[in-house]
Amino acid sequence: MLTMWLKTGSLINRRALSGAKAALSSRAMSSSGKLDLTGVYPPIPTPFKQDESIDWEALRSNLTLWNEHDLRGYLVQGSNGEYCYLTLQERVDMIRVVKESAGKKMLVLAGSGCESTRQTIDLTCQMAEAGADAAVVITPCYFKGKMTGEVLEKHYTAVADASPIPVVLYSVPANTTLDMDPGTVANLASHPNIVGIKDSGGDITKIGKMVADTAGEDFQVLAGSASFLLPSLAVGAVGGICALANVLPAEVARLQALCMDNKWDEAKLLQHKLIGPNGAVTKQFGVPGLKESMEWFGFHGGPTRMPLVPLKQNESVQLKKIFTSHGFL
Repeated sequence: MLTMWLKTGSLINRRALSGAKAALSSRAMSSSGKLDLTGVYPPIPTPFKQDESIDWEALRSNLTLWNEHDLRGYLVQGSNGEYCYLTLQERVDMIRVVKESAGKKMLVLAGSGCESTRQTIDLTCQMAEAGADAAVVITPCYFKGKMTGEVLEKHYTAVADASPIPVVLYSVPANTTLDMDPGTVANLASHPNIVGIKDSGGDITKIGKMVADTAGEDFQVLAGSASFLLPSLAVGAVGGICALANVLPAEVARLQALCMDNKWDEAKLLQHKLIGPNGAVTKQFGVPGLKESMEWFGFHGGPTRMPLVPLKQNESVQLKKIFTSHGFL
């Protein structure tokens, strides 16, 4: 599959492919040789100027601050990155800038999913060339009635076959209305280049089942939200890609550390404290709320790109009350 794509016009060349594979060999690996994803990752927002162009200096400033915390890396161009409003070139440029500014030990996960398999492969290869350590591939969803388990298996297998970097599945049913079933995930886990899944559905029973069903494959599950990070870790997840970590990186990373150290009583109290703010910057107020709350903690949030609009004044007041009532402001 990879050879076919190289011959038929994939935008990555053989030299870039070789370089990406060589770089992969030097990264943190699990006992089976797969990329170790353990830890917390903020799905970083894309900072914009008032004219909606990308504010590259604000991005670098945010990364400097995040690098000071015990994070494992960053997801670039996830849902909170407003990837669906960016051009393909902007998406690749984001990877390059983040890779240059991230700490040396930080993994850069690239949101490379597109609606077509062909474009997903091309973008994944471009992002690998730009320095991404792994690709996080969202389920295609426009023709959702046709996106059966069999179809998704073929899609992800083609992407993983062609990708020069490891692939992480990405299920976010709140946005796509598609929830990858555990059977499909288990089938894909046997692919040598598919190393895990980011699951944002919040069904702990499903997360536990995916961990159990893929135990022999060294397949890693990442919780897609800080609101269920503790129970996910308790049933075998290895970490989380958590929007709240953009705002409260120390606290979300500490929750992970407490769980890893079996300090469950402390972890439970912290988990309870994070649920309210997490819900506010995800389901309740979304990306505009996330960006506004970042400003209160010294980060650059800035405007969204239309059609997303900033919070109304009453929404801002509600958001601040939530953070204040939980002791963070």
